Amino acid sequence: MDVTRRQFVGTGLVAAAAFFGLPQIASAEALEDAINAFTGGADAASDGITLIAPEIAENGNTVPIEVDAPDAEAIMILASGNPNPDVCTINFGPAAGRHAASTRIRLAGEQDVIAIARMPDGSFKQARQNVRVTIGGCGG
Repeated sequence: MDVTRRQFVGTGLVAAAAFFGLPQIASAEALEDAINAFTGGADAASDGITLIAPEIAENGNTVPIEVDAPDAEAIMILASGNPNPDVCTINFGPAAGRHAASTRIRLAGEQDVIAIARMPDGSFKQARQNVRVTIGGCGG
């Protein structure tokens, strides 16, 4: 059997990808594990927290995210489709004037962005926004 150069290179690329591993989308289990690690398995209410994220992001490298949770002790931001779902955790001290944060995160494809706030009384609040990333910045 004759192997062409293209077949040889293609086989080598597949073998290298298998050996080094390709980034995978976070499994539902990994997402739930990250949420449970932050909440301790407690349920989260959907009121008292505001998450602002675009419905359609033209540039997946810098998707703007804003979270506002008055009186929160900490806010965790997660992206369900990223290889590592927990994006960041923001902790607020007693001198914090406003319990809000804004950042830019990297997303690929369509996925949910989730914000969970830990309140001083031990309760949790959660907000979720679906974000669709366009390819090529065409806006849809």
